[in-house]
Amino acid sequence: MDIGENVRRIFKEMVLPELGKIQEENHKILAILELTNKRLDDVNTHLADQSRRIDDTNKRIDDVRTELTTRMDKMHSDLVRRIDANNTRIDEFFTTAATKEAQAAMDRRIIFLERDVAEVKQRMAA
Repeated sequence: MDIGENVRRIFKEMVLPELGKIQEENHKILAILELTNKRLDDVNTHLADQSRRIDDTNKRIDDVRTELTTRMDKMHSDLVRRIDANNTRIDEFFTTAATKEAQAAMDRRIIFLERDVAEVKQRMAA
């Protein structure tokens, strides 16, 4: 059993220390992996929080947009109503002005016609 003991001795001297180093490195790798996983969990939590904040902000933006659209629609309706009222007034003004101008022209014609009638009456009387 001299060979068996020599194999065991070589195994203990060479292989076991290497296995110990491998186990030690494996423990270090596991510790680093655990820290990395913890860090990834923290990053995922942070990203989820950021996503929630973005969703909240988008909701607020949508609410403000809806409110502003409603206000703008009301203002637009009011402005259209005011413009229509002003257009009606302008139309009435021009209608009145045209009527007054036509009336003045008719008054001038009547004056001329009355003068002509008066002249004809004077000629007939003479």
